[in-house]
Amino acid sequence: MRLVVNAVRGKKVSDVLVNLDFIAKRSSLPIKTLILSALANAKNLDIPTENLIVKTIKVDGGSIMYRRRPAARGSAHPIRKRTCSVFVELGEAEPKKGKKVAKESSEEVKTEKKSLPAKKRAPKASKEIK
Repeated sequence: MRLVVNAVRGKKVSDVLVNLDFIAKRSSLPIKTLILSALANAKNLDIPTENLIVKTIKVDGGSIMYRRRPAARGSAHPIRKRTCSVFVELGEAEPKKGKKVAKESSEEVKTEKKSLPAKKRAPKASKEIK
């Protein structure tokens, strides 16, 4: 599920809905229905949906259903049916700013290197041998 979510994060909603049709993972269909539901919620709140992006989407571990499978000699092996919870937040895309070209100036900046005073070392302690 996290592979599909990582492919979706940060993209436009219209592009995501097209891309999820072509991702060959079983989890792409539930994620698509979740994004469609979030898009319908945005329409109900009168938010323009043309420039919506998937702002954040994360997958967390959900509840685990424990079952038992019969095994030899009357024992049983545990089966863990794992679930997950997915959080989706849609946001409006920020308009892209044009690239600014830095102006080259012909002025040269003079820098002077200041010499720092040398570190004074503490004199070595003399050891007397008795």
